[in-house]
Amino acid sequence: MSDSPLTPTADVSVRPAVPGDEGAVAAVQLAAWRSGHAEEVLGDVVLDQIDPAALAERWSAAITAPPGPGYRVLVAMHGPRLVGFASVAPVVAPQGSGDDTPGGEILALEVDPAARRQGHGSRLLAAVVDLLRDEDRATSVQTWVMAGDDAREQFLGSAGLGDVGARRVLGEQDDPREVREHLWGASI
Repeated sequence: MSDSPLTPTADVSVRPAVPGDEGAVAAVQLAAWRSGHAEEVLGDVVLDQIDPAALAERWSAAITAPPGPGYRVLVAMHGPRLVGFASVAPVVAPQGSGDDTPGGEILALEVDPAARRQGHGSRLLAAVVDLLRDEDRATSVQTWVMAGDDAREQFLGSAGLGDVGARRVLGEQDDPREVREHLWGASI
């Protein structure tokens, strides 16, 4: 046995997504949606209609040809395995608000259900905040959270984000799968 006080650690990291990651990103997204939103919001019928190849193509485009400056996709790795991802975009203050400071919005942050509670989500969130602060000079971060997603609210709250009071509804008013979201944010 070694006399070193250091113990072996897993090879975990966050890096920018590269071409070839899109299939794993799509797989993580679908697994996370099935785990967290299948019953109460989206439903298996909706999730079964999502074409994994088409979803991977959309992630490929986001990785290789982002829609504008400041749009990024990051991935969490556990050894050679992609176990999570985050996408982030710049946020422009509402016209006439008088706020011209840059901010960022986390468009997606998902971790494979089998790899949760291992710090991957926290590493992704920290990397997003570092990028926003250091490269974009952003002073705030925000993200939309589905109403009733207690686990995500707890995660974001433990990281210093809070419900800022804004609400939105996605989908048609008569659709039983109407998605209600709350905006969470923080200064960075």
